[in-house]
Parts: sequence; structure tokens; C-alpha cells
Amino acid sequence: MTPTELTEKLYARDVVLLAGRLLLSLIFVHEGLQLATHFEGAEKAMAALGVGTPLLLATIALQLGAGLSVALGILARLGAIGLGLFCLMTASLFHTNFASQNELLHFEKDLAIAGGMFVLALAGSGRLSVDRVLAGLVKDTKIDPPIEQHLSVGETSLPV
Repeated sequence: MTPTELTEKLYARDVVLLAGRLLLSLIFVHEGLQLATHFEGAEKAMAALGVGTPLLLATIALQLGAGLSVALGILARLGAIGLGLFCLMTASLFHTNFASQNELLHFEKDLAIAGGMFVLALAGSGRLSVDRVLAGLVKDTKIDPPIEQHLSVGETSLPV
């Protein structure tokens, strides 16, 4: 099968959604693994910020659970909403010292990731997802139905 035939069969939209899901989830899965594998150091660092162990455990669970949810396309809309809200809270609680360029950058990064997660929550995970595979196994079950095409969404071409 040629790359063109593969693209036509899979549709570029689904390939782009898969790439976007993987890129968005990477930071959360990586950070969740880092916190889990270096728990004692993370616990001390979080305590210095006023975050107790129960909240650290919840953060690890959210980052790993929702991160894998988005990456694999298992309830990806729910995972994306959770991570988007997490980013908004992280930005507003921990990155508000705008006198520091580093803190401002983290604030803006968290807002950008939240925006991407909310767009993903609207778009869904596409056909290249575990949800779609499971839906195919269970007849008459629709998981993550496609969004109706709006006038502003569709095939466009640039005048070249």
C-alpha cells in the first residue's frame, strides 16, 4: 500500500488527531512517571509549595491516567477535559509571578495546553483510537461519534 493510498484510507484528519493526542499527552505521561519514580523528592518539593501527599498522589494518578487516556483514545474527551482543567488550575495557582520570565512562560504554556485539550475534547479522538476498536467489537454501540460538519469546518484549499 502506497503512502497516498494509506492516507486516503485512514483520512488525514484521523492521523492528525492521533499525532495531536500523542504530542499533548506526552508531557503528562512523562511528568507522571517522573513524579512516581522519584516520589520522595517530589513529595519534598511539593510540600515546599504547600501541596500535601494526597494531592501529589492525585496529581500522579491524573497525569498518568488521563495522559494515557488521551494517548490511546480511551475516553479521550473526558481525559482531555480533566487535563485541560488541571492546566488551568496549575497556571492560576503556581505560575502567577509574572515578574519572572520563566513563570510567565509556564503560565502561557499551561494556558496553551489547556486550549489544545479543550479543542481535543470537542473533536474527539478520531478513528485511530482504542474507543473505535472497542466500538467495532460491540455492534450498535457508538463511542465518541463524529462531530457534525459546521460551515466553518471542512475541506479548504488555498489559492495557489
